[in-house]
Amino acid sequence: MNAEPQVVIVGGGFSGAAVAIELLRLAPEGVRVILLEPRAVPGAGVAYSTTEPSHRINVPAARMQLADEEEGAFDRWYRRQPAFADDPQALREEGTVYPQRAQFGLYVAQRFANAARNSGGRLTHLREQALTFDERGVTTDSGRLLEADLLVLAISHPPPSLPRLAAPFRDHPALIANPWRSEALTAIASDARVAVMGTGLTMADTLAAITRLGHRGPVTAFSRRGLLSRSNLSGESEAWPGDYRQGTLRQRLRRIREDISRAAEQGLPWQVVLDAVRNQGQTLWQGLTFADRQRFLRHLRSYWDVHRYRIAPQVADVLSQRSNDGSLKVLAARLTALDSDTRTLTLTLNPRRGQPYTLTVDHLILTTGPAHNALTESQPLLQELTRRGLIRADALGLGLDVDARSHAIGREGQSTPKILVCGPAARGRFGELMGLPQVADHAAAIAGETLATLGFSLPARCPVS
Repeated sequence: MNAEPQVVIVGGGFSGAAVAIELLRLAPEGVRVILLEPRAVPGAGVAYSTTEPSHRINVPAARMQLADEEEGAFDRWYRRQPAFADDPQALREEGTVYPQRAQFGLYVAQRFANAARNSGGRLTHLREQALTFDERGVTTDSGRLLEADLLVLAISHPPPSLPRLAAPFRDHPALIANPWRSEALTAIASDARVAVMGTGLTMADTLAAITRLGHRGPVTAFSRRGLLSRSNLSGESEAWPGDYRQGTLRQRLRRIREDISRAAEQGLPWQVVLDAVRNQGQTLWQGLTFADRQRFLRHLRSYWDVHRYRIAPQVADVLSQRSNDGSLKVLAARLTALDSDTRTLTLTLNPRRGQPYTLTVDHLILTTGPAHNALTESQPLLQELTRRGLIRADALGLGLDVDARSHAIGREGQSTPKILVCGPAARGRFGELMGLPQVADHAAAIAGETLATLGFSLPARCPVS
């Protein structure tokens, strides 16, 4: 090991920036950190770099912070910013705030900038992309070779893949394949007929955005089950005391349903029970057999997602208003055919109940979510590491295979000591690893494990709940 070891972090969204910040906080003098992130400002990533005003964080600001911070750190910071005064819709009647999503990205970016400024040159951000990693180090797309004693993959979700039926229409003017792309929604006329494939978080964000831009035309949103993301609680409730860490998947599900009924009898919302499940999520997931994990993903995941990954009350208000005025229709249906003329697309939808029918729209917006099972093919570095057998996809198709300490597992089933995986890409092992604070805690655990792997006698935090 080098006298001054160097860690290279690939990916500068929230996970990568959080690992870098925590490393600089824990590491002794001599440890250097390079963050590879093509964006100008680390910390925001896809989720928190959006500039659309209607895109808000999905939980109260008081529950958003890095792992080493006191509870409410971001909330206190945000209330001191001009953006708080300029956004009266952020403040709810009971006093909680749901800021625009970019504000949290700005907050993490400032924390990263402070860490870099105070690091004495030990933390560097390079706006480059990693291409290879071997015994020499990391080679970037500029041709630069960086020494690397350890590699941290803090990679983002892969972009959505086109559904098979939509692939022939990828260049059609009516198809919006990526609603996150800048200006993707601005060309939609106020009275345009719109279909949205997918009914989860991205659909809710998309509908809020086009509504803010003045759209009032008909919207048909559809997915296999037609489930909408639920609203988050306004205000705070006491923690629910349920324990769901033992038993089969069926037994745990029965216990959760019983507790939801018991909470309702006490005048408490179902959200308090689901929050208790979420807080035990990693232990719960790791206690399931592989077969039960498969059953969960096949039969329960859609229901879990819409109750776990909720929307801000402001966004829920938009969905409610559009439903009430009749401009939003939500269907449980499959797309079975797609046709076009020069300007429009015609969808054939097969509802779960009823007969197939056609729908002609001016725009079809795809909000089906990231292609998690294509992660290893989503960027050159991951392709190269897969080819060399240093990483592999996890067996559930959720991301990358890792061991109990987040080291990557390679083709032969052995851990790769010099590669750690941080954030949602490791959720096949840990389960609950998509939202804060779990991602923040995992980033802190990765920092500790990085230093332990480098041979420092700091206590390594195991990335489990």
